[in-house]
Amino acid sequence: MTREEVSGLSNAERVSKPGLDTPASPATLRQAQDDARPAQEPQDIERSLEAILVVADEPQSLVSLATALNAPVPAVRQSIERLVADYDGLSGGPRRGFELREVGGGWRLYVRADHDELVRDFVLTQNPSKLSQAALETLAVIAYKQPISRGSIASIRAVNVDSVVRTLLGRGLITEAFTDSETGAIHYATTDLLLTQLGINSLDELPLISPLLEDGAEGFDDVFSSR
Repeated sequence: MTREEVSGLSNAERVSKPGLDTPASPATLRQAQDDARPAQEPQDIERSLEAILVVADEPQSLVSLATALNAPVPAVRQSIERLVADYDGLSGGPRRGFELREVGGGWRLYVRADHDELVRDFVLTQNPSKLSQAALETLAVIAYKQPISRGSIASIRAVNVDSVVRTLLGRGLITEAFTDSETGAIHYATTDLLLTQLGINSLDELPLISPLLEDGAEGFDDVFSSR
């Protein structure tokens, strides 16, 4: 093959033909893969995004979503914008009871604030059972250490707490206080509902934790940090 013929090849063809005098760089290989990747229809990307976001516990960045869908970031960004408009009723359809919101550099589905009280009452009515021991322990950690991230809770309890945190959120006992601007980690705090359930007026009325520890002199932080 002549040099003129080689120069006329596409990236994908250049990589697929062995023996060419120009080695393929990593950037060329990635570009060849992008060229060979079949383009996804916008509707397919939007359906896939909905499937991921409906089960996501944390805000998802555009890059992570694009990686999961094996789709270009610009295409994912455009699909996100269309979904936001659709849920907000700006595309000719009804305004949904949930919204797609950007928080901490990522995207996640949230119940609209208009329906917070309704959803809380529904969850409490549908789930009147007692909290598990794991949920009670996690709730205690949040109550005494708030605001605290999910990772810090897991570190203190030395177990995965994702499902327990979802349960406590669903019961309305904790809430998302804020999202760390640097790490994107959501920090959790207790709600007024917890105070009502405990029969106290403020967190200052929580019982002291020191007498319940193995050695009260070491304090709460020392004991749990050693676990």
